[in-house]
Amino acid sequence: MFKLKENQTNARTEVMAGITTFFTMVYIVVVNPVILADAGVPFEQVFTATILATVIGTLWMALFANYPIAIAPGMGLNAFFAYSVVGGGQNISYHTAFAAVFVAGLIFVILSLTPLREKLIDAIPDNLKHGITAGIGLFVAFIGLRLTKVIVADPVNLVKLGDLHAPSALLTIVGLAITLILMMLRLNGAIFFGMIITGLIAFFTGQLSFDKGFLSFPSLPEGLIIANPITALGDVVQYSLYAVVFSFILVTIFDTTGTMIGVANQAKLMKNGKLPRARHALLSDSIATAIGAMFGTSPTTAYIESTSGVAAGGRTGLTTLTVAGLFILSAFFGPLVSAVSGISAITAPALIIVGSLMMGSISNIRWHDLDEAFPAFLTILAMPLTSSISTGIALGFITYPLLKLVRRKWSEVHPLVYVFAVLFFIQLAFLQH
Repeated sequence: MFKLKENQTNARTEVMAGITTFFTMVYIVVVNPVILADAGVPFEQVFTATILATVIGTLWMALFANYPIAIAPGMGLNAFFAYSVVGGGQNISYHTAFAAVFVAGLIFVILSLTPLREKLIDAIPDNLKHGITAGIGLFVAFIGLRLTKVIVADPVNLVKLGDLHAPSALLTIVGLAITLILMMLRLNGAIFFGMIITGLIAFFTGQLSFDKGFLSFPSLPEGLIIANPITALGDVVQYSLYAVVFSFILVTIFDTTGTMIGVANQAKLMKNGKLPRARHALLSDSIATAIGAMFGTSPTTAYIESTSGVAAGGRTGLTTLTVAGLFILSAFFGPLVSAVSGISAITAPALIIVGSLMMGSISNIRWHDLDEAFPAFLTILAMPLTSSISTGIALGFITYPLLKLVRRKWSEVHPLVYVFAVLFFIQLAFLQH
């Protein structure tokens, strides 16, 4: 079913890769409820909804697309939901905001059933694809360094080196060294075993504790938040949430598309610049977005943390099937998951190493052609500096056709690139993002 031999892998490697991906992204079941709680959504509701959306999207990816790319509610999209849509002065409740997410999800499903999204992947210029991959790598590494305070905010230069004697930073450095040594020794599952050893160090040094126990039962205090599609559509019309729906669609399309390209490139799953079974892969996040909104969570996206599983050897849907199974189990281990995911230093070494691996795509960019190189460079630069994959992609999409027009090479640009360049310009200039 998963064509393990064809993809030059085996069941043990895939399961280990799935476990690795799970531990690098499981923080979302804690962080997402915390962020959406600021919009008034009950913590327990979002916790369970987050797991439901993740399991549905990831299972679809595993069983129909056969890719090691996990799906879950997106960071950034949850903040946009909580602080711009609900808390942005529009005087709407989170129930109404979820209606906008649901409608966006339905439109997203329709778009995914058409050739548009699949053609978009083919239309993205190769140098932008390499830039997207490298930019995500830099962004991933930056997240790992920032979460563990190896890098901290600076009022003068925005960022600076943190206190390396701080427990979190020190544990990250030790974990990074251990994981790199295991990788140099070519140990299968080196990233996962690195996290296990780092976790043990955290436990014995008192940084990791399990004060709240290990088990709890999941619940949905409000049941289905969106039960009637017609009512949801009526809410969007009544509150004129068209710009919100458009923003959700545009950002999610490119967040997911860019991440899928980055992960697929790293796993060498792209064939002649194209992603096989792209339609099924792209349906996974759109279906999960619509269903997730019904239960009470923000839009889903492909997760950049999937790169850690790919680095551990994951190549097929068996990796993501493992991820989905572990998320189902995590629903009953809320306190345990919360404790482990609350120690960023356990997973940060994996993010930093994966970031370095993804940066290798830079070597494929045609740096001697400025009209090809600069959009890729801007994409790479913008992702970590704006903390947004989609913003980096947007700037790349806008500058690429402009430079081609100046060079009188407009015929080299796919028409879809022009269309989305205009849409991205409108979104960045006039809409919330």
